[in-house]
Amino acid sequence: MSQEVFSACIKACNDCATACNHCAASCLLEDEVKMMARCIALDLDCSAACQFAAAAMARNSPHAKAICALCASICQACADECAKHDAEHCKACAAACERCAEECRQMGK
Repeated sequence: MSQEVFSACIKACNDCATACNHCAASCLLEDEVKMMARCIALDLDCSAACQFAAAAMARNSPHAKAICALCASICQACADECAKHDAEHCKACAAACERCAEECRQMGK
């Protein structure tokens, strides 16, 4: 596939990784950090998955579709968890994860 085909998904993955890293760091500053443990763990997994997927697409890996399918699943789990919290950084992260999950689902087909 050409790089243009991947560009929207790569951007969504990079944006999501940034949002997840910000969310994880912000969650660590919350008063009830223990309550945010699952959110932080999913943020870190999601960020790593997004970075992996973006890199795979950038190098036109033959495994990019499978990696994107996995990334979509992780992004959805992160979005679902972040949506449970009222913090603005969680809401922004959930939105970025939803966008990325959708882009990755399209790539994974």
